[in-house]
Amino acid sequence: MLDLVDTQILHALQCSPRVTFRRVAQLIGVSEQTVARRYQALRRDGVLRVLGRIAPASRRHDEWVARIRCRPDRVDAVADALARRPDVSFAHITSGGAEVMCLLRAGAGHDVLLQQLPKSVSVLGVRIDLLMHRFGPPGTSDWTGYEGRLSPEQERELRDELPPVAGPPVEPAAEDAPLLAMLAQDGRAAHSRLARETGWTKTRVARRLEVLESSGTLYYDVDLLPERLGYQSHATVWIRVAPRNLEQVGEELARHDEVAVTLAVSGPDNLMAVVICRDSEGLYRYLTTRIAKIREIEGYEVSVRVRPLKQAGSLIASGRLLSGVGG
Repeated sequence: MLDLVDTQILHALQCSPRVTFRRVAQLIGVSEQTVARRYQALRRDGVLRVLGRIAPASRRHDEWVARIRCRPDRVDAVADALARRPDVSFAHITSGGAEVMCLLRAGAGHDVLLQQLPKSVSVLGVRIDLLMHRFGPPGTSDWTGYEGRLSPEQERELRDELPPVAGPPVEPAAEDAPLLAMLAQDGRAAHSRLARETGWTKTRVARRLEVLESSGTLYYDVDLLPERLGYQSHATVWIRVAPRNLEQVGEELARHDEVAVTLAVSGPDNLMAVVICRDSEGLYRYLTTRIAKIREIEGYEVSVRVRPLKQAGSLIASGRLLSGVGG
């Protein structure tokens, strides 16, 4: 289990993924060496990864969520194959053990996976919905429902120091490929390391990063395993609300500590919320005390994650985040 210093470092990175170790040390009252050492240990042990990612809009891609019912004897093979695809960013096997859920990017001319899935003899049924909108304030981090977070004042300090994102995202240039490939593996890679990998000067690296980040083309995912913080219950809740209540309910769910992300999706269930709790009892309490109080919810279905394979582009094996293949 992680201690207070570890969780405060995690939260600081979620607020500002490329924040310096010195700034984190000033904020939480430990030495810069302690922050650097703890971060490297967390990364080495597969607890977290910081990844640079390209906004789907910059490449005219959409994001889709697929629920794939498989033959029970083939579900592992299908799930593993999906997890290794670069266009798949999240993949896991859900409760029941015969359904794979994944998030993928696809656009015009790039929808090979969407075309191939129904043709596989291992696949019994497919439901694919478009992710249309993410609720919550722009720039907020994913799940921070663990104990030992920064105070609201500390969090606000870090967020206020972030440069503004003016947008809109633009398609990266061909010459950006080595830079983006390096950041996709280590979103905190130093300018000096990025300069060596690209053959650019540090000044050119800094200037190009500023352009990509300020346009919203490049953003950073702080990928962490809740299980390593003692939160073992991970579920997707598919929710039905009337269209007139979609915005209200989506924003309310996004404010819940237990919710990692809330999305408006196409299909009969028009809201998707990823919920993380300590255990199954905690999930039950969340459903019966938080979800149950939202009168506008007309019904819901729960899919519990039983075998994680990939999240935010990181493969998962033996309870550790590993280097993925993109996504």
